[in-house]
Amino acid sequence: MTLPARPLFKEPLPPGRARLLPWASVLAGSLATTLPWNASLGLLPPLGLLMMLAWRLLAPLSLRVWAPALLGLFDDLVSGQPLGSAMLLWTLAFFLVEALEARSGVRDFAQSWAIAAVAIALALAGGRLFASPLSAYVDGVLVIQILLSVLLFPAAARLVAWIDLKRAR
Repeated sequence: MTLPARPLFKEPLPPGRARLLPWASVLAGSLATTLPWNASLGLLPPLGLLMMLAWRLLAPLSLRVWAPALLGLFDDLVSGQPLGSAMLLWTLAFFLVEALEARSGVRDFAQSWAIAAVAIALALAGGRLFASPLSAYVDGVLVIQILLSVLLFPAAARLVAWIDLKRAR
């Protein structure tokens, strides 16, 4: 005999909790990269960045314009990157999405994915410049990390869409 499934969220969510879900999901994505993964190369995608971009592209009003700076600061603190690098790069990626969205108007998911791919690639390449010296040979690993991150973006977007559906009820 199986027990009936309990809903994840009670109906309806209080307004404060509904506003905190995008923030909490991005923070959880940043914290997921601190788990002890058994890998010899740094290939783990920046899950916090993926979640932030997914929120921005799927639910544009869920995060304020100043949110990437605070979320990037948290990511810098938990990831060990140089302080301020994610703050700057996430904010620039957010503004890039804003600018591309203002020019494109209506778009489908393939265009959103392409916009996210550009933002992810630029943020990871910028993070490489902040975190490692130019003489370090990490460009091959960086390309693989960018590809993995871009390929993982639809999963992050699907998760954000599911959370937003629950949040909107």
